[in-house]
Amino acid sequence: MRLDLATVPGDPQRPNEDYASIALPASGQGGALVLLDGVTPPPDPYGCSHSVPWFTARLGGALLELSGSRRDMPLADCLAAAITRTADAHRDTCDLSHVRTPQATVVVVRWDADRVEHLVLSDSSLLIEAPDGTVTPVLDSRLDELPHSVRALRAAARALPHGSAERRAAGAEYGRAVEALRNAEGGFFTAAADPDVARRAVTGTTPRTAVRALAALSDGATRWVEIFREGDWTESFALLRKEGTQALLDRVRAAEDADPDGVTFPRGKLHDDATAIYAEL
Repeated sequence: MRLDLATVPGDPQRPNEDYASIALPASGQGGALVLLDGVTPPPDPYGCSHSVPWFTARLGGALLELSGSRRDMPLADCLAAAITRTADAHRDTCDLSHVRTPQATVVVVRWDADRVEHLVLSDSSLLIEAPDGTVTPVLDSRLDELPHSVRALRAAARALPHGSAERRAAGAEYGRAVEALRNAEGGFFTAAADPDVARRAVTGTTPRTAVRALAALSDGATRWVEIFREGDWTESFALLRKEGTQALLDRVRAAEDADPDGVTFPRGKLHDDATAIYAEL
């Protein structure tokens, strides 16, 4: 088995809000991995005294422990239990009903000799490679399928001059429209304080014999494919195998640095936390 993990912060002056971990063996057999991408909080008060890294460390640690030790629990149940455990850690001190209470995207995978189970929630991604080299992305596409009116607000904001007051105002309007769809019907879902969100995740099981390797990527790492269009999912997987996870993150950073103002490749953050896990099973 070959395992490779790398993570880099979007800003060296700010804590990395991603979380990544691998457990071997899990329940004495196979393994498990967890990747979370913490959602950067707004600048104004959001009802919680804790940071996003505080949240992702606790949620990620609980999810790894449960998925690794409780093979009798489906991954969605493991996520629901981990969310509850994390919420209980600050329920008495923080307003967990706030729409921007600390939260994260989720990828969790568990495998043994017979099967590979997966769960994906929000815009982090899982890639599964078959023995014949076919790469299948497992994606939760709801954030990319927002209503046309919301996508039109984003396009209008990006069409305005960089640094202008008009662009900032239009961007704020777009941001409010997205927030109204966060963890709401017809919108998109992240792991926050409500354990019921676990049933919204994309889940599945693949025979162990049909999986040669897999990769979990935060959206900071998938920029190489999804924003900069340097290659497709199969080419990104080949890069991970040949040069390793750090090489993928280095290429993302190089592409970001080549477009420092986001003119050629518009994006919400010029630089983002980026994390990649690669596992050959």
